[in-house]
Amino acid sequence: MLKTIGYTRCSTHEQADSGLGLDAQEERIRAYCSMKGLRLVDIITDAGVSGGKALATRPGGQRLLRAIKRRDAGAVVMLKLDRMFRNAGDCLNTVEVWDKTGIALHVVDLGGNAIDTTSAAGRFMLVVLAGAAEMERNLTRERTRSAMAIKRANGQRIGAVPYGFDLAGDGVTLETIEAEQAIIGEIRERRAAGATLARIAEELSTREVPTKTGKSARWSHQAVARILSR
Repeated sequence: MLKTIGYTRCSTHEQADSGLGLDAQEERIRAYCSMKGLRLVDIITDAGVSGGKALATRPGGQRLLRAIKRRDAGAVVMLKLDRMFRNAGDCLNTVEVWDKTGIALHVVDLGGNAIDTTSAAGRFMLVVLAGAAEMERNLTRERTRSAMAIKRANGQRIGAVPYGFDLAGDGVTLETIEAEQAIIGEIRERRAAGATLARIAEELSTREVPTKTGKSARWSHQAVARILSR
């Protein structure tokens, strides 16, 4: 029986999702290995880790890569591609390196199918489905950017309410606050006159001009920079 390592990952938000929770991933990996006759010697977990981080920068990912380098196992099993890889390029490059050293990758659920890269058909399907998943992620980003652009054009809120504005009665549209807009004008004038960000922040703090939260009159150069960048 081929020695196999399972890998699971879950971001903090996803841990509340029964379909992507760590226990659910582990259960399906164990069931898959039992069905395929793979000897599962370890399951390495990255809990509360974003999928945007490269495998080599995750604590569990580092353990997995060290285990593979030591040849502790001949196969790696995971539930879905996005549990381990950031994008299609990351996936295919890693799998190519593993393939050259005889390490197989098994994906339990890739588009509703299980993929095994020990076969030519499995490698081909991995390329196709990883590319399709990457395209879907890119389309989602494009739709999100378009929606945000429309909100900006309509004066609607995106994220935190910026200095100089407040929420209108509808809870969505932004309306200006004249007093804060006047401070923004002063900040721009002082910056144009050559004052540093730190100096502007110091002046506002000395005058005890309230910050956006109203909890403090201590300004930072970062807060001044954010106002100037809008």
